Amino acid sequence: MPTTSAAGARRALLTTLAAIATTALVGCAVPGTAGSPASPADGDGPLVAFYGDSYTLGTGASDPSKRWSSIIAADRGWREFNPSVNGLGYVRNRPFVGDGDLPSLIIEQQPDIVVVTMGLNDNFDYDRVGEGIRDAMIADVDRLVAGLPDARFIVVEPFWYTDERPDSVEVIGGWQREQAERIGAEYIAGASRWIEGQPDWMAIDGLHPNDEGYAAMAERMDAELERLGP
Repeated sequence: MPTTSAAGARRALLTTLAAIATTALVGCAVPGTAGSPASPADGDGPLVAFYGDSYTLGTGASDPSKRWSSIIAADRGWREFNPSVNGLGYVRNRPFVGDGDLPSLIIEQQPDIVVVTMGLNDNFDYDRVGEGIRDAMIADVDRLVAGLPDARFIVVEPFWYTDERPDSVEVIGGWQREQAERIGAEYIAGASRWIEGQPDWMAIDGLHPNDEGYAAMAERMDAELERLGP
């Protein structure tokens, strides 16, 4: 574990990087639709928290029940906690790091399973932030693991939304896999290509999946979860 001084230095670095990142708002953010965190669903099944951006929030779907996370949760009898935020990244649109951010909200719920799908939006700040994305990723993952020592972690390769892929997609995906291996989490590869070459699966905004796209993502995710086992 980092020392208090080291942790403080890291937090200061992340705050600085977040301030830099938020000066240019592009990518998958939809202004004014960040939303408030969802409450955990009722039921008796395991509580599963989803840490993600608009592709996990379900932006572009006709109803939240049509997003891939809710489809998966309903099929598996999971109680879903999905506070995902449009445009969010490890450094992207992170005005602060600590109490009140998504990792802290997830820790507060004490879920049985955490599904991490972050990283897409950080591609838009890769040229200016670079390795700082990896540092922020490490900080988030370490905080989640420390706060949820008994949780099962499933880390997913960051989603992507166009057939054209900047080199940063592979780099950030590699860092995501690295973190999964570092903490002994299960990893789902290939998610950045799940909607590749399928323009009919995109919503009218051209940035997010539609109901058909999310259904296809849910089908792929379910197959990967079956592979991982209970």
